[in-house]
Amino acid sequence: MPKTWFITGASRGFGKEWSIAALERGDTVAATARDTATLDDLVAQFGDKVLPIRLDVNDRDAVLAAVQEAHDRFGALDVVVNNAGYGQFGMVEEVSEAEARAQFDTNVFGALFVTQAALPFLRAQGSGHILQVSSIGGISAFPNIGIYNASKWALEAFSQSLAAEVADFGIKVTIIEPGAYSTDWGGASAKHAAANPAYDAYREKAAEQRKSRAGNPGDPVATRDAVLQVVDAENPPLRIFFGDGPLAIATKDYESRLAVWREWEPVSVAAHGATS
Repeated sequence: MPKTWFITGASRGFGKEWSIAALERGDTVAATARDTATLDDLVAQFGDKVLPIRLDVNDRDAVLAAVQEAHDRFGALDVVVNNAGYGQFGMVEEVSEAEARAQFDTNVFGALFVTQAALPFLRAQGSGHILQVSSIGGISAFPNIGIYNASKWALEAFSQSLAAEVADFGIKVTIIEPGAYSTDWGGASAKHAAANPAYDAYREKAAEQRKSRAGNPGDPVATRDAVLQVVDAENPPLRIFFGDGPLAIATKDYESRLAVWREWEPVSVAAHGATS
C-alpha cells in the first residue's frame, strides 16, 4: 500500500533524497521547506503526488497548520520525518546565548512541535512511523560542535521516551543516526560562532580529528533504499546508524564509559549510603 509522508527540510540533503525515494515508488509526500521554490523540481517531476508547504519549524502554529494541511490533502499520515536542522559550530565558551537557543529551537523544539502535531492523527488511525534524524553526534560528542551535540542528545532522549509512550497506539519511532555524508551540513547550511583566539591551537587539532572521523563521506543517494527498508520493516529499530563508521565510534565511546563506571563503582555504591 502506498504511504503518505510528511518530511521537514525536504529541499536538500536527506530530506530531498528521501522525498525522491518515496515518490519514485508511488508514495505521496507533503514536503516542507522555508522556501517552496526549492521544491519546484519535485513538483515538476511528480505533480500532485507532492504537496509543497512553506514551513519554519520554529513556528509552532505554522507546524500545526502544515500537518493539518497534509492530513486534509492526503487523508492519512504514515511516515513523519523530522529532518529539518543545521549544525552550529563553535567551542562551548564561544557560542552565544542566541546561537545556542536558535540551535535548540530548530533541532529540538522544531522536531517536538512536528511530533506533537502529528500524534493525534497517528493515534486516531492506530498506526504511523516517526523518523527522527539525529547523528552519530547524538550518542557521542565532539569538540567544536558541543551545542549541536547537545541538541541531538535532547532529540534522542525525548524520542526514546516517546517510543515507549506511543507503542500501544501502534505508532513506531526510529532515530536515524548518520555519520559523515556529502551534504552541505558542514558547509552552506552551517553556522559558526565568533572565534575566541584562546582556542585557535585546539581548533586546528579538532579540525584534524573531524577530518579523520569523516574519512570517506557517504553518498546521500545511497540512503534512499535504507530509509525505505526502515519504514517498510514490520519491527523497525529504535536506533539505526546510516553510513560506514558510526558503529566503531559508538563502540569505542561506550566501552570507555563502561570501563570508567566499573572503575568507580565502589565510590558509586558507597554513595548509596547504609541500607536497613
